[in-house]
Amino acid sequence: MAIGDIIVGIDIGSSKISLVVGEVNNFNQIEVICNTNKISSGIQKGKIVDETKLADSISDVIKEAEKEMNMKINSAYITIPGKYVTIVQNSITKETKDKYSGISARDISNAIMQAKDINIPEGKQVIDIVTNDFILDSGKRVRDPIGAFSSNFVLNAQIILADKEYIRIMSNIFKKVDIDIDGMVPVTLAERNLVLEESEQNDFIMLLDIGSEHTDIGIFDGERFIYTNTIPVGGKNITNDIELVLNISHEEAEKLKKQYGLALKSYMDNDTEIILSTAKDGNKIVRSSNIVEIIEARVEQIFELVNNDISNQAIKPKINNVILTGQGITTISKSDIVGKITLNIPVKFANGKIKPIYVTSYALVRYIAARPFAKTVASSLDIGSNRESFFKNALEKVKDFFYS
Repeated sequence: MAIGDIIVGIDIGSSKISLVVGEVNNFNQIEVICNTNKISSGIQKGKIVDETKLADSISDVIKEAEKEMNMKINSAYITIPGKYVTIVQNSITKETKDKYSGISARDISNAIMQAKDINIPEGKQVIDIVTNDFILDSGKRVRDPIGAFSSNFVLNAQIILADKEYIRIMSNIFKKVDIDIDGMVPVTLAERNLVLEESEQNDFIMLLDIGSEHTDIGIFDGERFIYTNTIPVGGKNITNDIELVLNISHEEAEKLKKQYGLALKSYMDNDTEIILSTAKDGNKIVRSSNIVEIIEARVEQIFELVNNDISNQAIKPKINNVILTGQGITTISKSDIVGKITLNIPVKFANGKIKPIYVTSYALVRYIAARPFAKTVASSLDIGSNRESFFKNALEKVKDFFYS
């Protein structure tokens, strides 16, 4: 990590935009300086439908952060949905410039640049290079080979490509708010090291981030990023189903989803009567089981769509465990069991003390801070002269980031 670097991470979702500003401290940990979020406009099911509205939403969250910290944000890292991402596996063999001096940082830098030299499909652009591991001439695998005595080494890496059109659109949006984009990181790649437990880091894992209007899939074979995609269904679809079936307002449907958030009818203890306050067809009374049945059907469909996707990619037989995260699913009890039944793979909710709304933006900051072989990863900020006072005041304002 680059000690002292301040990193701004923005997660752009269909329902919320969340921002986290963190500093890398002397213990190589992230100190959260600011966290804030705003309602997102201009995105539907992960697709940008109104650039101006989205720019306004991003502007709102940035202005609130700037006001809270009394500073100016000039650049930020952002997330990118899996459906705009392509992963290319690449291995490079590199001769060491001076094997008697050990592998140098320049050797590694040259290898990474060489790994980037691939045939890039039309309409794609490199946005990241993920170094997986290095193999020395002795056959030993290491994460960091600098200083090792080896006449050559092999770099295993993932080249992350993104759709040029999506990059162009996001660049235009951020120009409207006068913010430079430091980099784009796939949602599940950013979340991996935060969401997975240490025992899961070397497993063949599928990470599912079920958001408001879409679900991001990320599949990892240990450190290797294998596959990512986006399914255009999420937690908001559950609310919409309740609204449509019961013919009530969207607000009441959302309230009922939260109150009776259960994904399996068989786990109900009591089937109570519910009086609807916004029913439009005169039917004022339903049972709680009716609501749970609606939730169960949609949660099952989400997992069925994921199952179809990973089966079509011929990846499913390799997956040992599935980890669930995301605001669209964490409040729906027993969703993990529905997932296990539908996928026929063990499924569990991700552990953690961070509130769901900040998981991805905080994970993004951590991911950038931990980038290996980077001298600096800092975002551009105008802090002013009184840096010490700024951090003291900013840290006191961070109230709702972690669960108590």
